[in-house]
Amino acid sequence: MTGNTPGEPAVLWRPTPESMRATRLAEFARWVAQRRGLDFGDPPDYDAIWRWSVEHLDQFWADVAGWTGVLPDVPDDQVIPHREMPGAVWFPGVTLNYAEQALRAGDDGTVPADSPALIAVAEDREPVELAWATLRGRVGAFAATLRRLGVQRGDRVAGYLPNVPEAVVAFLGTAAVGAVWSSCAPDFGTRAVLDRFAQIEPTVLVAVDGYRFNGKEYDRRDVVTELRSALPGVRTTIAVPRLFPDEVPMSAVPWAEAVAEEREPEFEQVPFDHPLWIVYSSGTTGLPKGIVHGHGGITLEQRKQLSLHGDVGPGDRFYWYASTAWIMWNIATSALLCGATVVVHDGAPAHPSVDAQFAIAAQTGLTYLGTSAGYLTACEKAGIRPGETHDLSALRFIGSTGSPLPAAAFHWVYDAVRPDVFLGSLSGGTDVATGFVGSTLHLPVTAGELQRPMLGVAAAAWDEQGEPVVGELGELVITEPMPSMPLYFWNDPGGARYRESYFEPWPGVWRHGDWMEITERGTCLITGRSDSTLNRGGVRMGTADIYAAVEAIPEVVDCVVLGVEQRDGGYWMPLFVKLAPGTELTDELVARIKGEIRAHASPRHVPDEVIATPGVPHTRTGKRLEVPLKRLFQGVDPEKALNVGAVDDPAAVEHYVRLAQERGPR
Repeated sequence: MTGNTPGEPAVLWRPTPESMRATRLAEFARWVAQRRGLDFGDPPDYDAIWRWSVEHLDQFWADVAGWTGVLPDVPDDQVIPHREMPGAVWFPGVTLNYAEQALRAGDDGTVPADSPALIAVAEDREPVELAWATLRGRVGAFAATLRRLGVQRGDRVAGYLPNVPEAVVAFLGTAAVGAVWSSCAPDFGTRAVLDRFAQIEPTVLVAVDGYRFNGKEYDRRDVVTELRSALPGVRTTIAVPRLFPDEVPMSAVPWAEAVAEEREPEFEQVPFDHPLWIVYSSGTTGLPKGIVHGHGGITLEQRKQLSLHGDVGPGDRFYWYASTAWIMWNIATSALLCGATVVVHDGAPAHPSVDAQFAIAAQTGLTYLGTSAGYLTACEKAGIRPGETHDLSALRFIGSTGSPLPAAAFHWVYDAVRPDVFLGSLSGGTDVATGFVGSTLHLPVTAGELQRPMLGVAAAAWDEQGEPVVGELGELVITEPMPSMPLYFWNDPGGARYRESYFEPWPGVWRHGDWMEITERGTCLITGRSDSTLNRGGVRMGTADIYAAVEAIPEVVDCVVLGVEQRDGGYWMPLFVKLAPGTELTDELVARIKGEIRAHASPRHVPDEVIATPGVPHTRTGKRLEVPLKRLFQGVDPEKALNVGAVDDPAAVEHYVRLAQERGPR
């Protein structure tokens, strides 16, 4: 931590010229420099590479495609002939298959075929390894099963699954066929799942019978039965056993049968922009939006993110704590593209104790541990010292995302985990299946900050007038297209919802909905959402799921839920309820409200507090004032937080102003 300028954040890690020259980014930079006659310095300068990457998108992505071997020898003028957003066209006329790329390393000798592609860890069993050859054979078998069931290119296959090897096999088998994958975690209730799957009309449902979490078993057989009856397009259910291995639902295909005949996969070659998966927006207003990403954009973006930023490659063991409902599951699975072993974790993030993820790192020899800011903050507050209690000698990279990582957690990592580990804080979104701002081994790590915009990402902070700002808070915007931007939203034929979501108020410029500050030193600070999306424990959720559950309770007349980022790195999620006349907020009613939310949405949606309020203010058009109320509790002056003249019931606002002043920002 030496050499810090007074008043600036502490520098906790610095690269050396030797360490920079040894990175995959340096290898890529040397390859590009020789190919194009450019000079990025020795060792390569990150900022110089970034400037080239955003000023010459065609050259950068052609070289990512060529250097990785995904799409060699594509001429620059065939990379992005149409650059407008939305609607940019990438690599027209090119075909590939994500699953083929993901399984390539175990087939072409990059890694031994008998080495582990997956390592499965769970609360109730010892780690289980799945070799590259076995994974390839099971993907081939599952793809063949789908074809026998009549699944064709473009059909949807839905997974109601925890983070287990079966989810990876089913996803890759679906992609091999050219069908479209979509998944939900089994802690989602029936309504929340149907809000997502009913939109996309899957033909096959791959479903688990239950799951274990935090030492408890959760039977989901009834939910699966409800899903099957409510999804008329599902022709076949493939049953994955977890709690009841000897029981197979009537008319379902057992998982063991679906993968019994291991074989070499047949990969459908699809256009660059062919749909790969459908993931979902948080559902802040109405139903969650089905976000469609393509084979080519995801393959190239993940190779860039993981190889050039995370330095992930053959021999690495990669882990990111995630459920199948969070985009980080998709990203973690994509480490297979780099030839890394992926460690999948079926269980709670801190079970049986808060150091659980560091115990997994020691047990499986992780080189890359990915987690949430909330988890690292919880470890710091618990005062644990994993570096002293676990063998973390293989660990060289810790990734954090989901919410801003406070400076105290940075200091804790370098004090209590390892002084020489690289800690990368990342910020991105489900929307693009990657990061906008993240890390590089070519720059110092400073406490509480993100290092830089990522390669190929023209990120900036804009004020309300649409002007770039430095040294002050602005809206995070992206001014040039990225290949992993959504192809479209499901059931949005004219693209109106897509444009409204990202390209207002500035047409042609992506507005993400995060507050960001770019410092004079070039580092970045993400301070939370500028919209009403909830972001709890690293998982973004919509308020609509909560309202749907609560509004069915007769005693509740109206409600509003807030997600408040706190100054100490914590997150406070209160639910304010306006009760029917004569009703009191008893412990029993609070328990019932939380129970309904847990049953119909998920445990993550359950608020920290339920607070009775005399009223819920709305805009004149009837929208709840989620963002203005949130800003009150973050300490923003009421006159700046909201315009009372635009509120349907100004008197109701006063209650929240007083409560925010009493509690104060935490």
